[in-house]
Amino acid sequence: MQIGALMSFGKYEWRVLDIKDNAALIITEEVIEKRVYHNSLVPITWAECDMRRYLNGEFYDKFTEDEKSKIITVTNKTPNNPWFDTYGGEDTEDNIFNLTFEDVVCKYFGDSSNLLYNRGKNQTYWFQRKDPNNSKRIAMYKGVMTKWHLRTPGRYQNRVACIGADRENPNWPHNGTAHITGNPVWVDPTRGKAHEWDFMGIRPALWLRIE
Repeated sequence: MQIGALMSFGKYEWRVLDIKDNAALIITEEVIEKRVYHNSLVPITWAECDMRRYLNGEFYDKFTEDEKSKIITVTNKTPNNPWFDTYGGEDTEDNIFNLTFEDVVCKYFGDSSNLLYNRGKNQTYWFQRKDPNNSKRIAMYKGVMTKWHLRTPGRYQNRVACIGADRENPNWPHNGTAHITGNPVWVDPTRGKAHEWDFMGIRPALWLRIE
């Protein structure tokens, strides 16, 4: 097993992001489904949100008992939003989780730390469109580029940071760009088919015991 390699676990294909001791951090290679972060548009943190309950409940239970025995429970810290200082919430004990903003832009999908910690005067919502690491963060869902959730809060407590994409324009300059302001944690499903695009994707991550 090597960092960057693809592997199968459960019903999904995963990419290895990190290896420490006898454990590997893995994330699904593609967006596996689309789902709101929470069940209403209210101030929320990762510790309290419906997505965390779903990933550690219904989704976790899709694995066999043997597979579950290989998933390591970890203590996760969710830092405040690095630009707006929105509260990240209490530490959590998770089997399965979303990555943080720093995980995605500084560690596992290229290092854009310089853009994160040296914010330009015109940077309000996104990192630079010309960030060479954007392409590494693009994810597909049923053959279409799709934005996906992180667990870091957005500019306000009722938003969550994400990775951007435009399903109809593969050349959109913000595809794969880290959206630090974030999207609403809930969208109204009655607003019509076009609004379905606001249901962001999930790329679950977990630490896997390896031998």
